[in-house]
Amino acid sequence: MKQLRERSGKTAQQVASELGVAQSTINNWDQLKYAPRMTASGFQRLMSVYQCTFEELMDAETAVKVGDSND
Repeated sequence: MKQLRERSGKTAQQVASELGVAQSTINNWDQLKYAPRMTASGFQRLMSVYQCTFEELMDAETAVKVGDSND
């Protein structure tokens, strides 16, 4: 997730502001602590903010789930 955010050229604070979530939420996504949980329209907004495709977002989310299984 962090790579998608950085590729978009945005800080965690900017993304949090654009999505209406806490910056700690973005930090948790970046650190692969957990995946975003949102509605379909929320995911559309996230893809717009990160300037990524659905496939790229799902690949990043899969990395979060793989990280969870290693705990």
